[in-house]
Amino acid sequence: MAGEKINVKRRQTNKRRRAQKLSTERTKEFKYRGYSLEELKNMKLEDLIKIFNARARRSLSREMNSEQLKLFKKLMDPEIHIVKTHVRDIVILPYFVGKRVQLYNGKEYQEFEIKPEMIGHFLGEFVLTRREVRHSAPGVGATRSSKYVPLK
Repeated sequence: MAGEKINVKRRQTNKRRRAQKLSTERTKEFKYRGYSLEELKNMKLEDLIKIFNARARRSLSREMNSEQLKLFKKLMDPEIHIVKTHVRDIVILPYFVGKRVQLYNGKEYQEFEIKPEMIGHFLGEFVLTRREVRHSAPGVGATRSSKYVPLK
């Protein structure tokens, strides 16, 4: 009986602690260089270019090529939710947040959602084109020294 009372008290204190923890936790509001997402979406492109880093600023100050322009228009269209593309060198703008993009990595399309933290980066940064190399055991024509594989 005494053990049951202790377990009940322990459960009650754990429940209270969880409730306190949830009430004290705050969700952090997204800010990019001091601007909220809504402020970024309401900015003109010229003003946005001024707050981006040098690489993105240089890329956006030049004119977009035809493929980038086509992708830009698709991402700006509110009716299109998933966009399939090969274009990796376009800067992610606040207007693109929430869109799903299928980006080609050289072999297949990988899908991801554009999040506010991605603003100012290039699309290609989020889909890797190379894999980690994992070697198996040495082959038939291997030399004596390369056949040595240490045991773990």
